[in-house]
Amino acid sequence: MKFYNGIIVLFWLVFVLLVASCQNTGTKGKVFEAKGRTVEIVGSPGNYKLYRNGEPYFIKGAAGYEYFDRVKAYGGNSIRVWHTEDADQILDEAHKHGLTVTLGLWLGREREGFNYYDKDLVAQQKEELRKVVMKYKDHPALLMWGIGNELYAESANVKVWDAVNEIAEMIHEIDPNHPTTTTVMNVPLKDINLIAKRCPALDVLSINSFGAMHNLRDELEKSAWKGPFIVSEFGARGYWEAFYTEWLAPIEQTSSEKAAFSRERYERTIEADTGNCLGSYVFMWGNKQETTPTWFSLIAEGGEETELVHDMEELWTGKKTTRNKPPYIAYLTINGQHAIDNVYLPAGKPAIGKVYAFDPEGKALQLRWEVLPETKSEDGNTGNEKKPAPLEGIIQDTTGQQVTLIPKSKGPQRLFVYLYDGDGNVATANFPFFVKE
Repeated sequence: MKFYNGIIVLFWLVFVLLVASCQNTGTKGKVFEAKGRTVEIVGSPGNYKLYRNGEPYFIKGAAGYEYFDRVKAYGGNSIRVWHTEDADQILDEAHKHGLTVTLGLWLGREREGFNYYDKDLVAQQKEELRKVVMKYKDHPALLMWGIGNELYAESANVKVWDAVNEIAEMIHEIDPNHPTTTTVMNVPLKDINLIAKRCPALDVLSINSFGAMHNLRDELEKSAWKGPFIVSEFGARGYWEAFYTEWLAPIEQTSSEKAAFSRERYERTIEADTGNCLGSYVFMWGNKQETTPTWFSLIAEGGEETELVHDMEELWTGKKTTRNKPPYIAYLTINGQHAIDNVYLPAGKPAIGKVYAFDPEGKALQLRWEVLPETKSEDGNTGNEKKPAPLEGIIQDTTGQQVTLIPKSKGPQRLFVYLYDGDGNVATANFPFFVKE
């Protein structure tokens, strides 16, 4: 009987030690040893470093598909893309300019009909991605693999994360030289805890964060993820985080506000935590219609640069830029009111728009005004949005920094102003208003 009781006690001691060991491992987090790989993460929580060809490599990146030469010229070192369309061209162009690429592997989404409980379909996707990895794994510009983008939206189905982990395992098997990551928006604790539990093959967590980036580190501390992270998208306050009008039109920051807003968050989150954060990608390096044509566009359709581009140069290089500064916009009004005042305009009656702006070098500015109808993605896919055609016949007169407009059709619209300094720079602002009969 004593022998039997002794066995029970021994069993419980072993069980307690195992549980304590598991808890201790989870508390300590991921530990990476140097193995001399092309790209690798080395270290433990609070002391993570990314290495490329044996040298420390902090990501100073931009998310986008063009103007790679400017990224390099302004002190950046990496590009992030979301899929492998035109991957040959992107990788070659990046390599030409001495940049690396976080190459996205686009995964099927449940809302698009992809069923993660279908084992054959999941296996087929994995094999298709195996071919992609085999094709690009030895490209000299490759930095790491991004497995899916914002799949947290599908994460009620844990099979999504099982599939992500299987793909990460497959990548490590055939390409041990490049780390793996997946991307979430902000810090959804339940989803990140699932990733920490079900995706042990992931090396680093990527986080897209805009307005909520100021408390990203504090929120991440509450999660089960104890490995390194990358801020894979950041920039202006998102339209989903903005103040709204009564008719639910998001109010966009001016380009000058975006620059100050983004810089503050970069310094607070990315520069302040280089022991856990491996770097970042500013969004969007180029021009993109998403709610408006200016919301995330760091570079205008004509190639002119906003203030945030100049700020990124200073953040990447650690030096004050000597280039000509973009125009500064304080605010835009209609009939002396601000967008937050919920401005309704009667059709057929004139209204006065006025922008309060100046050029830091005192140069005369060229202004362009336009009115666009309010837009909203019909299918929920912001990648499919197209800039709407300007509404004709509304802009009646422009004098200095003032415009007279006479609205016609009923409904939500926006007044846009673009200020050019003639030296390749632009400042932007817009104002949502509602036309009533």
